[in-house]
Amino acid sequence: MDPAALSPDSFNALSLFLRATWVAKLVMLGLAAASLWSWAVIIDKAIRFMSLNRQADSFEAKLATGRTMEDISAEAGEDPKHALPRMLQAALREWRDSRARGTPTDSQAAFLIQRIDRVLDSHIARESQRVEKGLGLLAIVATASPFIGLFGTVWGIMHAFQAIAIQKNTNLAVVAPAIAEALFATAIGLAAAIPAYIAYNKFSTDAGKFSGRLESFADDLATAIQRRLSERV
Repeated sequence: MDPAALSPDSFNALSLFLRATWVAKLVMLGLAAASLWSWAVIIDKAIRFMSLNRQADSFEAKLATGRTMEDISAEAGEDPKHALPRMLQAALREWRDSRARGTPTDSQAAFLIQRIDRVLDSHIARESQRVEKGLGLLAIVATASPFIGLFGTVWGIMHAFQAIAIQKNTNLAVVAPAIAEALFATAIGLAAAIPAYIAYNKFSTDAGKFSGRLESFADDLATAIQRRLSERV
């Protein structure tokens, strides 16, 4: 590029992209696509965790009113979307199956509690996998994007050195555009990686807290069933 033709507009994002080599352009486009993909996951997870916690608060508030678990379970419908009512319905199914066979003995009651624990653990495992879905993508974008951007930078600097060798001119005005194009790839890589890294850590923490909430609910549910058994045995 003619140094005399340089202007502030020569260093805007579009100009830097258009002047870059095809390898650097592929790197930039790939990083931009990864960034958009990660932002889609970030927005989806933010909305999903907000909704899950709001529904859990509402369901736990219903249980705290003193209404029977059967009434609350029936109110949730046949196929509730949230994990807590599904866990409640699963525990009550095991309870009803046990009661249909008559008053359980002490050993049968202990076995029932074990079955309920296994059923609830299965629900927790599936729900944990569901809420963690997409976090792997954020981890990949967060860890790989800086290195991919660095590859684009190295490639661009190699191209700049080739221009110096061809023009036999080390004037800064000659090499500055090529170096700027190279560093632009690193900037895009960091722009993709930083939000993905922050979001991954945030949502991993949120997923752990939600799984812990499900485990606490399962413990409380098993205790309530055990209390019923001790009252009836």
